[in-house]
Amino acid sequence: MTRSAVAVRYANALADVVTVPGSPVGGPGTISELRAFESALRSSPELHNALVTPAVPPGRKRAVVARIADVLKLSRIARNFLFVLIDHRRIASLADIIESFEAVLDQRLGFAHAQVATALELNQEQQAALTGKLEQLTGKRIRARFAVDRALIGGVVARIGSTVYDGSLRGQLDSLQQRLSTEG
Repeated sequence: MTRSAVAVRYANALADVVTVPGSPVGGPGTISELRAFESALRSSPELHNALVTPAVPPGRKRAVVARIADVLKLSRIARNFLFVLIDHRRIASLADIIESFEAVLDQRLGFAHAQVATALELNQEQQAALTGKLEQLTGKRIRARFAVDRALIGGVVARIGSTVYDGSLRGQLDSLQQRLSTEG
């Protein structure tokens, strides 16, 4: 997925702040705080419109954000970051910025993202085992997102960056078919 340059720029700036030694809040805490605010923003079209529209003065928007931040008990860093987004008219990009921020933090901490599709739902133990196998294959720490794909007959397909690991039954059958057609 491509991210906007604006989202990546804001994400990098926030990552610089939260990864400084002695920062009062870490990356995961900031992510959950911003996600809580973004959820409130998404759940209320009136709030979203009030914070996005240029007709509402920035001072009023800041007051609304401050009130919501108090209710959500957001850290000073998250609150100030939201103020920066308000001041620069970027609050509409909050979801993209959070996603970029998470990716930036993971990159700095040496994690790779894996999209894993399986034919059936996996329990926690199976997910952990599969994540361990992917870590062995790649030599990186993995953050996996699991999804069920009913189109798979069996097995698993994992995508890490541009690399696809196809351990599905369909993939094995396709491979067998290709080998048989080239041999004969």
